[in-house]
Amino acid sequence: MTFVNWLKSRLVVIAGLLTLAYLLLPNVVVTVFSFNNPKGRFNYQWQEFSTDAWRDPCGVAGLCGSLALSLQIALWATLGATLLGTLIAFALVRYRFRARGAVNSLIFLPMAMPEVVMAASLLTLFLNMGAQLGFWTILIAHVMFCLSFVVVAVKARVMSMDPRLEQAAQDLYAGPFQTFWRVTLPIAAPGIAAGALLAFALSFDDFIITNFNAGSTVTFPMFVWGSAQRGTPVQINVIGTAMFVVAVLLVLVSMAFTQHSKRRDRQKA
Repeated sequence: MTFVNWLKSRLVVIAGLLTLAYLLLPNVVVTVFSFNNPKGRFNYQWQEFSTDAWRDPCGVAGLCGSLALSLQIALWATLGATLLGTLIAFALVRYRFRARGAVNSLIFLPMAMPEVVMAASLLTLFLNMGAQLGFWTILIAHVMFCLSFVVVAVKARVMSMDPRLEQAAQDLYAGPFQTFWRVTLPIAAPGIAAGALLAFALSFDDFIITNFNAGSTVTFPMFVWGSAQRGTPVQINVIGTAMFVVAVLLVLVSMAFTQHSKRRDRQKA
């Protein structure tokens, strides 16, 4: 086999690996510079290897406080958006009601609208209501823009469900609650989990909408942006690296659990 034929047979794999390397390159840079010991205020040039930032990740005032606040907001926003989004997705798929088509179209507006427009609109709404900007305005805004992503993820899963499975459960004298808990919910769970993870990532990472509606509250993305104006501490790279590692571990655990479930199902069959 010539080199050209070998390259053609593996072109898709090579392109996929190059794309993956391109996507992971910023994470590699962040990880490498988390072990840097910069001489100045900015952590943009490699100076020497050091683990000082890893030994004291909260060494910069306000960093861990803003991180804890972002995690708290993201968790509550994920919970609220996942609960409401799942209910909306089931209602749109399973029921017929007036303005159903309009609701379906309006669900996509937060996904299509520029964030700066949504941020300014929310700020106007909160100011007209006399609400004090802070934790609660951020949380309400995050639930609102995460809701659409959850609805889309769960709706796609619910639409692919086979209704005959629920009918079979009802034929076996399962009540509405038993059918939902033992048949419907387990089948819809992957879509709900995907929507929840997406909502958490979007909420934790958001800067534009948060910056408009935060008042004096400082989340982790706002802290990073503010630090970049006067000097980037190495601890920011440490937090970013730790979050990346946790995300990779979660994906690996999920893959291992899926493979284990498939092997168990094959053994039962």
